[in-house]
Amino acid sequence: FRDNFEDKEHDMKLEATEACVALIELLKSKHGDLMFHQSGGCCDGSSPMCYPLGEFKVGGQDVLVGELAGCPFYMGKAQYKLWQHTDLTIDVVDGRGASFSLEIPEGKRFIVRSEICAIED
Repeated sequence: FRDNFEDKEHDMKLEATEACVALIELLKSKHGDLMFHQSGGCCDGSSPMCYPLGEFKVGGQDVLVGELAGCPFYMGKAQYKLWQHTDLTIDVVDGRGASFSLEIPEGKRFIVRSEICAIED
């Protein structure tokens, strides 16, 4: 996980909008503890995916980026390497994605809004 990753000098910031936190709390009330995984896949695979805690198996190819509303947020190591200097804000929009993420039945989708981090010399 992050302990094994070589570039920790410029870790990304991970934040959630109020709408995101509200949806997470709703999903927690229905499904219990949750986790997120962000991969670099195409289509909905590039959206943050929400699962019951432990349902998605993480391993040496995943990095623990931080937490959203008390839920661990993992990212595939290859994606993290590309995005490590990017601050991420997880937000929610109306719509249904083509995924197994827990928010889909609610008519919502988690999305990433990003901003390049300032790197100090």
